[in-house]
Amino acid sequence: MHLTHRTVRLVLAEPLRISRSTTAARDAVQLTLEHGGLRGHGEAVSSIHQRLDTGTLLRHFRTAAEGLRRHSGPETALHALRSGELAADTPPAVTAAVEAALLDLVGKRAATAVHRFLGTRVPPRAPTARTLSICAPRHAAGQARALAAVGFSVLKIKAGDRDPEADLDRVRAVRAAAPSARLLLDANGAWTAARAAALLPRFAELGVEAVEQPLIPGDIEGLARFAERSPLPVIADEDAVGPEDVRRLAGRVHGINVKLAKCGGVHAALRIAALVEGSGTRLMLGCLTASTLGIAPAVHLADRAHWIDLDGHLLLAHDPWSGIGGEDGTVGASGLPGLGVRPRCAPAESPGRAPAEGPGGAPIGSPPRASAGSGSRASSVGNPSRAAVA
Repeated sequence: MHLTHRTVRLVLAEPLRISRSTTAARDAVQLTLEHGGLRGHGEAVSSIHQRLDTGTLLRHFRTAAEGLRRHSGPETALHALRSGELAADTPPAVTAAVEAALLDLVGKRAATAVHRFLGTRVPPRAPTARTLSICAPRHAAGQARALAAVGFSVLKIKAGDRDPEADLDRVRAVRAAAPSARLLLDANGAWTAARAAALLPRFAELGVEAVEQPLIPGDIEGLARFAERSPLPVIADEDAVGPEDVRRLAGRVHGINVKLAKCGGVHAALRIAALVEGSGTRLMLGCLTASTLGIAPAVHLADRAHWIDLDGHLLLAHDPWSGIGGEDGTVGASGLPGLGVRPRCAPAESPGRAPAEGPGGAPIGSPPRASAGSGSRASSVGNPSRAAVA
C-alpha cells in the first residue's frame, strides 16, 4: 500500500463558541491509502482539547504508515489495526482516521458500502442535530428559524456562558423561533454540581430534552451520582472517552456521546455500543468540526444511536468533500462502495492517477522535507484570512 497525506485548512462559516474556547478554523490531515489502483481516504482534525496539533498528527501518521507497510493488503492491515497493532501511544483520532481509510479502500475493493460490513443492509439515514454556538439570543433565534425552515428537527444549544441567565435567554429565543424542534443542551463541562442543579430545572421547563456533560470533567463518580437526581437526562461526553469510562458509566447516566476521534474509530464505537446494550444508557453519535470525509464513518453507524449529532461538516464555509448530505437536517450513507464520499471540484479517481501528496509532496512514512516556512500545506480551504482561535 502507498500512503500519502495532505493538510487542509477547514474554515468555519462563523466562529463556534463553547464554554471553554472559540474555534474559527482548524487543520485537517487527510490520509490516502492506494492499493491496486484504488484509494481509500480518512481524516483527523487538530484539537487543542485532545492536545493534537498538526505536527503531532503528522508524526503519528508516519509511525502508523511504517506499521501498515508490513501488510500485503488493506484487509490484513485492517485486521491488524483492530487487533491493536498500532503503536501504544497512537492517539484515538489517528487510529480512527487510519481505520476509515482502510474501510474505504476495502469497501471499494469489494464494491460494498461500509455499512454492509457492519451488518446494516439499508444505508443508514437519520436526523442530525445542528449546533448553535454561545451567541446573542437574537442571533440564535434567527439561526433556529432558518434551520427549522429547511428541515432541521433537532437543535443543540451550547451553554456555559459566564452569565447563566444568558444561556436561558438563548434557549428561550430558540424555543420561540423553532417551537417544534427537539432541543439538546451542551455545557461542555462548564458547571459545578451546585450550579447545574440550580439551572437544569429551568432548562427542563423550556422543553430541553437532555444535557451533555453538565459537570466539570474528571469526576466520573460525581457525574453518575448527579445523573441519578438530575431533572434532565444526562449524556456523558468529556467524561466518557474510552471503554473503561463507559464501563463505569453504563446504566448510571442516560447517554454516552461516542465520537470516533475520541474512542478510536468504528470498531471501538461498536465495542462501546456492546458495553451499554441493555443497561438503559443510550448512545449519541457526536463529532468534531470536520469535513464530510471526517464525519462519514460515523454516518455508517447512524442506525445504532438514539441521538445523532453529525453536523461538523455543516459548520464549514466550504466542505471539500460530499456524500452524506445534512443540509436538509438529515445525514445518510450514500450506498456507494466504501465510505461513499467524493472530493468536490476534483477529477474523479481513476487507476494510475498520482495520489494526493502531503506537505512538500512527501508520502507518509518518508522523512519530512525541510521547509522555508512553518505549516506548509498542500491546499487551503475556505477563507484563509480568518484565523484559528481554538
